Amino acid sequence: MTDERRAAIPLDAFPDPVLAYAVEGRDARITATNGAFEQRFDALSSQPSASTIFERFSVVNATGDEEALTHLVRGDHVGIYLDGYGDRGPFFVRVIPSEDDTGYLVFSDLGHCPDIEDPPAVDQVSSVLSHDLRNPLDVAKAHLQAARETGDPEHFESVSHAHDRMERIIRDVLTLTREDAVVDPSEQVSVELAATDAWQAVDTDRATLDLTGPLPTTTADPDRVRRLFENLFRNSVEQSSTSSRREADDSVEQSSTSSRREADDSVEQSSTSNRPESSDVVERGSTGQRSNAPTDSVERDSAAEGPLDRGDERAPESDVTITVGTLEDGFYVADDGPGIPPEEQEVVFEPGYSTRDGGTGLGLAIVDRIVAAHDWELRLTAAERGGVRFEIRF
Repeated sequence: MTDERRAAIPLDAFPDPVLAYAVEGRDARITATNGAFEQRFDALSSQPSASTIFERFSVVNATGDEEALTHLVRGDHVGIYLDGYGDRGPFFVRVIPSEDDTGYLVFSDLGHCPDIEDPPAVDQVSSVLSHDLRNPLDVAKAHLQAARETGDPEHFESVSHAHDRMERIIRDVLTLTREDAVVDPSEQVSVELAATDAWQAVDTDRATLDLTGPLPTTTADPDRVRRLFENLFRNSVEQSSTSSRREADDSVEQSSTSSRREADDSVEQSSTSNRPESSDVVERGSTGQRSNAPTDSVERDSAAEGPLDRGDERAPESDVTITVGTLEDGFYVADDGPGIPPEEQEVVFEPGYSTRDGGTGLGLAIVDRIVAAHDWELRLTAAERGGVRFEIRF
């Protein structure tokens, strides 16, 4: 195709593959192609329309919210990602529309671009924002609801702190996308203080924090270390809550069956029981109730209301206990939750890996990158109480 009457610059002057098109109805007719296009796409140079070219690629994604051909017909300035056509590409296609229902498609071969280690892709950045911002956002929502119900102005202070934390996260992501330094290990950071600050930024109503031993102080980036703890805490809480829900579902099913059996047994036994046996049952039931519910409840409530100070911050009906302890050359974070199967321990730090419905799979990946940015070492093992243990060595 050689019709170049509308081209201000001859198409063959472009080093990249280029085609000219004219919109006709719901498609775009190809009116011209340059030599680079014909050399690169010999079999496509004779195609009559843009739609037939798009159909040759198994992956066609536009940067807009519609299909690629729809944007082309509407005259939108968008980009189109094409891949899956033999050994060609992938390509990024720029749509350059004109005012008279014509335009150009300029193909850039992404295979010719230099490799960049861990480029900050847009989808990764958006996922980090949605994941990391959820921690302080949940805290802010909870305190705002409490303020509405109680009128206590102290809750607004907590909301303000949560908003400050969200602002810092956004600033970190902007720094990442601008390829500036994202870690500044220039301060003496107390591991204990970083852990307690992170605990307040995560929804831990059904979890207990246990600080053991004299925790170290190290040279690090305080914001990053706090985010490291936030993601480790959140991982333990979410994994344990998911496990608890499964156990609760099983318990409900089993207890309903057990209750029916016990009820049948009670009816049969009651017909032959005497008064002393009834009294004995009441006595045993009262003793069991005193030893379990009231005592545990008092201990949990008093601990939960007290300050977080070198010990447990215990939550009512705690699903998981998370321990932060010291190592000879670092520290560890362990829990008594369901743990991580050995066959999955090699992949849990990969971005996008998650075993929970709706999970982004970024929490532990962020932990891994924060540790690497500080030139520390991260090791995943099984905890003594059956959960998971993350060891971080300086």
